[in-house]
Amino acid sequence: MKREVRVFSDQSSLVQFAAELIFREASTAVAGRGRFHFVLSGGGTPEPLYEYLAEPEQRGAISWERTHIYWGDERCVPPDEAGSNYRQAKMLLLDHLPIVPENVHRMKGELSPEEAASEYAVKLAALGEGARKWPRFDVVLLGMGEDGHTASLFPGSRSDDFINRSAMAVTAHYGDRPSNRVTLTPQVFNSARKILFLVAGEGKAEVVKAVINGPNAPRKWPAQHIRPEDGLVYWLLDEGAASQIA
Repeated sequence: MKREVRVFSDQSSLVQFAAELIFREASTAVAGRGRFHFVLSGGGTPEPLYEYLAEPEQRGAISWERTHIYWGDERCVPPDEAGSNYRQAKMLLLDHLPIVPENVHRMKGELSPEEAASEYAVKLAALGEGARKWPRFDVVLLGMGEDGHTASLFPGSRSDDFINRSAMAVTAHYGDRPSNRVTLTPQVFNSARKILFLVAGEGKAEVVKAVINGPNAPRKWPAQHIRPEDGLVYWLLDEGAASQIA
């Protein structure tokens, strides 16, 4: 696995680095393959990045007309509810861009988890490349919780759960987190060209250390499921999140 860890002194530096990387990958993808496949994340950490990408001065850096948008996971709520990852991205980013509506591939949170996962798997298969039943994503954004979860891959998840699936329902109750979600599976994430973990806050420092420097234990630390086959994973950390790694 190819991995690069970057530590930033402030949020604006982290956002600018992430944006420049996205701009570069988008340009390469459109020039070489005619379209840019971009996977978005929920949670609070990517919000400043979405706002930055939506700024008038930045919009021209990406050929949005040739960009396909996806989500790494979604809560099973209607798309206009506050808990929807789609709603978050739509308000902060998509509503401000000249993007083709047909190229926005949301997970249908208004369906049951099983129905939403099945529908998304069919959608991904229609855009699949080569032997894969999904597109090879150019850039994937991910976050990580203080329990080591990423997307909706929670502690206790086993590799066997993901076999032959591109999207799966998550219905088990975990801690205080609401059940009924849909998530992409590790083999889909791991086929991506670039994966960007955006992690902020001293409260996540211990799990950052465990995931990056500790033994491989993905059932305990699900973010360790993310091990690109032929791509590069970036860990973009603020100083708090990085405070326990060498």
